This record gives sequence, C-alpha cells and structure tokens, in this order.
Amino acid sequence: MAKIGRPGLPEEERRRVWELWKDGHSFSHISRSVKVPPGSVFSILKPRGGIYYPTPRPGTASLTLAEREEISRGIAAGTSIRRIALALDRAPSTISREITRNKGVNSYRAVDANDRAQRRRGRPQRLKLQRNPALCNYVSKRLKHWWSPEQIAGRLDRDYPENRRMHISAEAIYRGVYLNSGRKALPHNIHHNLRRHRPIRHGKHYTTRGQWRSQIKNARSIDDRPEAAKDRSEIGHWEGDLILGPNTTQVATLVDRATRVLDLVATPGRDAACVKDQLINRLNHHNQVRRRVRTLTWDRGMELAEHEAISQSTGVEVFFADPRSPWQRGTNENTNGLTRQFLPKKTDLGAYDQSALDVIAHELNTRPRKCLSFRTPLEAQHDLTTRKPEVLP
Repeated sequence: MAKIGRPGLPEEERRRVWELWKDGHSFSHISRSVKVPPGSVFSILKPRGGIYYPTPRPGTASLTLAEREEISRGIAAGTSIRRIALALDRAPSTISREITRNKGVNSYRAVDANDRAQRRRGRPQRLKLQRNPALCNYVSKRLKHWWSPEQIAGRLDRDYPENRRMHISAEAIYRGVYLNSGRKALPHNIHHNLRRHRPIRHGKHYTTRGQWRSQIKNARSIDDRPEAAKDRSEIGHWEGDLILGPNTTQVATLVDRATRVLDLVATPGRDAACVKDQLINRLNHHNQVRRRVRTLTWDRGMELAEHEAISQSTGVEVFFADPRSPWQRGTNENTNGLTRQFLPKKTDLGAYDQSALDVIAHELNTRPRKCLSFRTPLEAQHDLTTRKPEVLP
C-alpha cells in the first residue's frame, strides 16, 4: 500500500532501530548502524515515547497474505463468497467480513487488506488515565508538584485503600506521560516535571564514575561511623555534598539518613574556609533548635579539608566515603538528584538566598518517599521522634 509523505526507513530497519534502542544504545550509535541522522532515529522513537513494543504477531486463525490473494482472484473471476470460503476451508462469514472491512467487492486488494490487518493488529487500548478523569486529575496535579510516578502510585494506595479504581501502577503513569503526545491524557509537556525531563523513555544502561580529587588530612573513614548511622536507627546522622552551578556558584546539601529530611545551605564560595564557616553556622543552628546532628558523612572533596575545625566548633563527627564510591552516600546522591528538579544544571545558584533554599527544602520534605512507606520525611521525623525520644550525648 502506498504511504503518504516521505518514505523514510523500511520496516525492517525501523524494527532494527527499536531493537538497538531496547538494548540501550545511544542515538549516535543507532544512527551509524542504520545510516540515518540521529534526528531521524528520534522521530521513529518519539511517537511511542521510546517505549519498546514487540512486533505484533498474527493469530493462528488470521487470514494470510496468500489467502487474501485467493480472495482477490476469486472476486475478479466472479466466484461467490461461499465457493471462495470452501476453497480456503474457511467460514463464509469470515470471507464476507474480510471483504466488507476492506473497501468491498469492487475495491478489494490483497496487499492493501493485509497492510490494514497488520496495522489493526497493534491497535492501542485506552490508557487507564483516559478512562478515569478523577484519577487523571489526581496524577496530573501531583506531577505538576514534581512528585514521581512511584510516589504518586504509592500515595494512592494510602489515600484510597478500598477504592481500586483510584489505584494505578507507576509504570502506567510513566506510559501515560511518554505516550501523551498521541493520547492527550495529561497536560502538554508534562514530562518536564519528571526527574530527568526526558521526552522519551530511556534505558538503564548508564554508568557513572567517581574521581579521585585529592587527599584530606586526618580523614576518618566511613567504616568508623557508629552502628546507628549505618543501620539508620537513629535521627541525627547526616550525609552532605555540594551541588555546583556556573560562575563558581554552589549550594550545600545535608540530608538525614534515617528520615531523609533535607537541608539546603547557601554557600557563597566553594573553598574550604567558606564551606567550613557556613556549615558551622548551620550545624550549630540545628543543634540549638532541634539537637539532632551527631555525624556528617562527606565525599573526598577538598571543600571539607577543614573538617577538624567543623568538628571542634559543632561537636559533629565528620566521616569520609571511600574514593570513587558514591554509592556509600546513596541517600545524599539521590537527594541531590531530587534537588536538581528545582536547581537544574547551569542554574546560577548564587541567586538563591537561604530563605529561597528553605522553601525548596520544605517542598521536598513534604513529598512522600517510597523508602519511607510513602510517608513524607517530616512525617518520618515526627514518627521516629515520638516513638523513641532522642538521648543527647
């Protein structure tokens, strides 16, 4: 069947694009493999949101192209539908429906009918978000507040424990977001509210590498931390890092390992002296107001070279993760990713004062987390505090 517009890649090559994408290859690698520009690869993947679908297979009872050719010849020869059905060992109603749904007796063409059958075989079902406006409104509202699909799905289970119509999986929400250009269930460009702002679904075959930056004198290893810090059984054991912006701007992130409560600290400079002064002020503030900071775990960045002065001024023990081991501070690394929703890369972080950072931290501290059974960090903090009052050292 002739197709409108530019012919593009043959169907075999388009399937190859999808297979390479499913295996985690980049746009550049796929474009070199199929010899088309990366933009053409993207145009193939975008209508389905990058979500891989296997090639639809015809059922065992479906008519084949050869059978459709026999039907076409029979019509041209003036043979009755019953005689065509008898010759193909098919029911007359099957032949009748086949001819009717493909332009009738006067315009039936075998190749045309076969192409239509193949396209109909992959017919899309309506998404659950399209069928349930109340659920769609709930999901849309929270996506606009930067909740992840997993957080939304988990919170629905808590908010509507008895109403199965208001339950949806995180995967179904992701499909609603990435297929939104064709389905129009959610607001336009809602993918910008996801963690990575990607317009299509990406694979998980990406790795990061830590870097050895320098040596810190008298650094205490993360292995020396108290057991309460390792098993997250006690409030007050924090992880910290700097997130960086252009023009030597930065913000310090501090997160409690047990409750995931986040604190963002305005830091005018990234030199050791400036970071030391800001952390001392902030940690002393926590100790005076909440009295919950006991240890702080950092990476091997030289901005914390004056850690001994921090410990002496605040009473907080400072520990350092091993080189090239970001997973040892996974709570902080994940929280940095959440913070980047509000402070994207290439954002001038010097434009945010402490009050603006406190607003961002409050937004994240009132968002449910899967690791907390979809409680918010502030709810988890309250539960741990009321269940087991803190004992000051």
